[in-house]
Amino acid sequence: MKIFYSDTHRKHQPSFEVFDGGKRVPYLENADRMDRILDALSKTDWAELIPPIDFGLDPILGVHDRDYISFLASCWTEWLALDPTVAASPGENAFLPATFALRRKPSRVPSQLLGRAGYYIMDLSACIVAGTYEAVLASANCALSAADFVFRNQQSAFALCRPPGHHAGKDYAAGYCFVNNSSVAANWLSSKGRVAILDIDYHAGNGTQDIFYERADVLTISLHGDPDFEYPHFIGFAEETGAGAGLDFHRNFPLPKATGDEGYLSVLDEALKLIRDFAPNYLIVPTGMDTFEGDPLGSFKVTRAGFAEIGKRIAALHLPAVVVMEGGYANAALGENIVTLLENFK
Repeated sequence: MKIFYSDTHRKHQPSFEVFDGGKRVPYLENADRMDRILDALSKTDWAELIPPIDFGLDPILGVHDRDYISFLASCWTEWLALDPTVAASPGENAFLPATFALRRKPSRVPSQLLGRAGYYIMDLSACIVAGTYEAVLASANCALSAADFVFRNQQSAFALCRPPGHHAGKDYAAGYCFVNNSSVAANWLSSKGRVAILDIDYHAGNGTQDIFYERADVLTISLHGDPDFEYPHFIGFAEETGAGAGLDFHRNFPLPKATGDEGYLSVLDEALKLIRDFAPNYLIVPTGMDTFEGDPLGSFKVTRAGFAEIGKRIAALHLPAVVVMEGGYANAALGENIVTLLENFK
């Protein structure tokens, strides 16, 4: 199986994030996650690592606002110019706003840097450091390279993306995500056939929903912890089913705390039926292992055996699939969990 991966992700390594209640903690979405996955893949006889191709900005701008991407590209250097003391200890700092926009329409983008930060960043986990933008581009190119391979070969591939992407909306960063890798790949593939996105990360794919909510050519489905109790809280409810041309082309399946293998697989079967009825040419699978029992950012109880069955049932669609790495923070188990799921897509 082709695994598209870039070591450039290591340039994005914030030293901290801020949890609910203001607690400052070590950054959970860290390079160790990739090392655990790479180690597990190295023990298989079927994984082939391939560096991504640079697709340029056009595919990213196909789903993201140009001014937002320009902000991501320049905000760190702009901040250094405003506060040179940061340059003395960059490893101890991360660029974050202190105020966040309550979006209204019409919505005015502030001219000042920290105002723009609050406009373009949704929460305190989307920390930006010196190498973030370079890592973000490499991550998106991993997803695009996997999509290109899937299109040319009609076989499945794995995009080992970091930073992840499914929380990033058209013009905002959120939840460790800056560019929506899965959406960029899906939009690129949508010019070549119908595409379905099946998001199996623990958290709702709010950014993906934002991007495709009014489109009928891409079916978007997300299985996740109910936002009534879980991040991102304000999006991902069952009644959100698309709008305009996209009405009925989006489905959320919010699930209760402690959902285990049986409950998860039952709802997955409902989602798979929707995909079969849609009859896409390609499948994108934003894949988070944070549904695993004991994940520090999840409340589900999915087991490794559950991941094997999830992989089997999705693979039974017999669609060329781009599996895109999203969350999963139980690092000790992360590598084996993703390998268990991927074995079914070979």
